Amino acid sequence: MLLSIVSTGLVGDERMEFGTATIFNMELLYNKGMKLSLCIAVYNEEKNLHYPMDSAIYIVDEVIIVDGGSVDKTVEIARSYGKKVKIIKSDNPIMFHKNKQKAIEAAQGEWILQLDADEELTPELRQEIKLVIGNQSKSAISNQLIQKNNRLPITDTPITDYIAYNIPRKNRFLTGFLMKGGQYPDYTIRLYKNGVAKFPCKDVHENVEIKGKIGYLKNPLLHYADPDFSRYLMRWDRYTTAEVEKLPKEAKLNFFNYIIWKPKVTFFMMYFRHKGFMDGFPGFVFALFSSIRFWVIYVKWRVKN
Repeated sequence: MLLSIVSTGLVGDERMEFGTATIFNMELLYNKGMKLSLCIAVYNEEKNLHYPMDSAIYIVDEVIIVDGGSVDKTVEIARSYGKKVKIIKSDNPIMFHKNKQKAIEAAQGEWILQLDADEELTPELRQEIKLVIGNQSKSAISNQLIQKNNRLPITDTPITDYIAYNIPRKNRFLTGFLMKGGQYPDYTIRLYKNGVAKFPCKDVHENVEIKGKIGYLKNPLLHYADPDFSRYLMRWDRYTTAEVEKLPKEAKLNFFNYIIWKPKVTFFMMYFRHKGFMDGFPGFVFALFSSIRFWVIYVKWRVKN
């Protein structure tokens, strides 16, 4: 239903002035559909789950958690956040992006905020996400009002055509966030419209695939992946195993390439070319172990074959 009244200069997000008239679309204004879904894939994340949950729970309409069979208190902690949380039980595949895909497929929101269990929104990023989604919604409402006022066929096409956003990410390693060595800004697609994204599930470091226009947010996401060396080695081991698993059966790894050349080039690029030395001792350790992962991949491949 459309109501027209004389404009009094009142300000409102859902009001548009056409000459001297302010038009309200009550059906659009009071749309109670879900706007934002938070999607997380977890496995034994009782120490980390508070990062995404505490920082995002109040700006999302639902939380979809796919649990890969956690044996700690992860599920119990997730349920403590209330009725917004929906838990889907799954196995824990080495290619864990499969569980991320399950989460986004179950989401009902118009937009999806996909986070890892060790990622946290800063207050500035939280406000930016709200602003982006709010502006997109306003654009869609404005577009529909203009069309209806001019007796044009109503579509859902918003004026803003970004369907996904890259978010810069700060990665904490040992005692601080890595800002050099090619580690920042570590852009990752974390905010996108429902139905436009899919994980290829071919690489452990992959982003979702998006068909459409992708924008960039300014404020960073905080990633607490490696607060201590033991956790880093655990993830390091899992990533190298995943790299071996994705190799075709007929693959032939060159000894010189994996034992000498790739480690040498990787360390030089990260530590010197991209100034990883400016991150101090954590920068050195990160560059070193990023380099010698090729040794581990080669050894695991040889043992497997």
